[in-house]
Amino acid sequence: MNNETKLPKKIPVFPLSNFIFFPNTSAPLNIFEPRYVQMVKDTIATNHRMIVMTLPMIEGSNGSNVYKLACAGKLISFEETLDGRFLISLSGIMRCRLKDDIQEKGGYKRMTVDFTEFLSDMKPNDIEIERDGFFRTLRSYFDIKGLSADWKAIEKCEDEKLITTLAMLCPFSDAEKQSLLEADCLNDRAQIMKVILEMSAFEEGEQNAKKH
Repeated sequence: MNNETKLPKKIPVFPLSNFIFFPNTSAPLNIFEPRYVQMVKDTIATNHRMIVMTLPMIEGSNGSNVYKLACAGKLISFEETLDGRFLISLSGIMRCRLKDDIQEKGGYKRMTVDFTEFLSDMKPNDIEIERDGFFRTLRSYFDIKGLSADWKAIEKCEDEKLITTLAMLCPFSDAEKQSLLEADCLNDRAQIMKVILEMSAFEEGEQNAKKH
């Protein structure tokens, strides 16, 4: 998939609350709902083997209304279990715009997609974030949340992996996670995350103060 002509125009869409997916990341997923089991079977049969991950616009909804800026990933491994589930791994390829619904017999959502805005997602990242201030905020957030961390390992993490991993693992709201995905570049994403961390730490501090 070196150029735009090899990217599919119609892709299955998998809405999943409390989960955000980025280019250059990987995600293991346990697929058990019948319509999404069918989606995986249909995707395996395609040449591109791509699925778009997105967030429902209302947490806990059935995915009928989703955020239209999403991320497409390639199905790189799968295992069918004895009870009919699929254990799959997706590799993030590129963000995309979701356009129009396409009628799908399998019961899942399929949509036309446009990758035009996000071709730069396939280029290596050459942006450095401001790490000192970011790590001060991150440490404060972990402290006030009572979270432990291997700081030596975290500080060795390169910038893009650091930001995308935190975005996927931290208990941010769906709207906050979506704002990170929509950031124009890695530096913008880091700055948005720093604000989210600061606000969350402040709110936690205010709640703790009221208890005493």
